[in-house]
Amino acid sequence: MKLTKMAVVVAGLAALVWFAGTPDDAQAQKTKGKSRPAATKYLMRGIVRPNCAGLGKLLKEGPADDEAWDTVACHAACLNELSFALMDDGRCPDGVWAKAATGALRDGTVALLAAVEAKDADAANAAFKTVTSSCAACHKAHKK
Repeated sequence: MKLTKMAVVVAGLAALVWFAGTPDDAQAQKTKGKSRPAATKYLMRGIVRPNCAGLGKLLKEGPADDEAWDTVACHAACLNELSFALMDDGRCPDGVWAKAATGALRDGTVALLAAVEAKDADAANAAFKTVTSSCAACHKAHKK
């Protein structure tokens, strides 16, 4: 009887590893997708960093005209699209990543785009704080 229970436990653990992948798989997923060549660090450096920096600067100063508001919208839209890319191609390694990408980043950028429509600087700043909270949460868990 003990041998049967042990066999069930071993089989269950084997199935868990099979479906969940190994720690190396999770590392590979957060650093690169399964089939796309872009490394996550390049998505961060090429998309997140410049768009967040642009948002931070524009929102600190307060968008002065329609062109500035349009640039805020452009930055927010790029970050919103990235929230989908971070979940695609097997890149997402865990729930922390998923919550940051599909929750705070996506929700924050949607709220930011709504604030742009209303030209509401206070709402835009609040939404931007939600966006940056997604970065902080994910980096705390995944960035060494």
